[in-house]
Amino acid sequence: MELALEFIQSMKVKLISEQRGTLKAIEQVSEEDITWHPTPESNSIANLVAHIRGAAHSRVETILYNIPDKRDRDKEFERGLMMTKEEAYQHTKEAFDIILQYLQSEPEQLLSQPFLHLPPLTYSQVNNETTALNLMMAMFREVHYHTGQIIYIAKMRKGELTWD
Repeated sequence: MELALEFIQSMKVKLISEQRGTLKAIEQVSEEDITWHPTPESNSIANLVAHIRGAAHSRVETILYNIPDKRDRDKEFERGLMMTKEEAYQHTKEAFDIILQYLQSEPEQLLSQPFLHLPPLTYSQVNNETTALNLMMAMFREVHYHTGQIIYIAKMRKGELTWD
């Protein structure tokens, strides 16, 4: 149990840092940069933010808090998805806050299997027999992957970013 607690604490510290860096990158780009695509097949910052927020909803709010699923995953990846810079900032902040709030919960809850009663998970690499901690680890990996893409796009558009 002690190792699990240390791991959860490390995830929280890393996610707080990741949130700060992602929000700083979004602050530094223009409105136009939020919907810009590096290539026709690539995602924009708007797509990536919508996807992170959608994943936080379906994997944390729906599965762990029993909030009805209202996610439209296909829309997250639509070309031309419109989102303002303020919306991108807010959605990013909300997604991280949802994840961090759950990580603040009781450790026993994180080690439980909270969604055995639900239908098979549609948007997840984990199955219904896994623990909440495994689900959070998958969420952690997903968030890290996509925030790296957001920061890369911001650097492509802005050049040098400041992190103070």
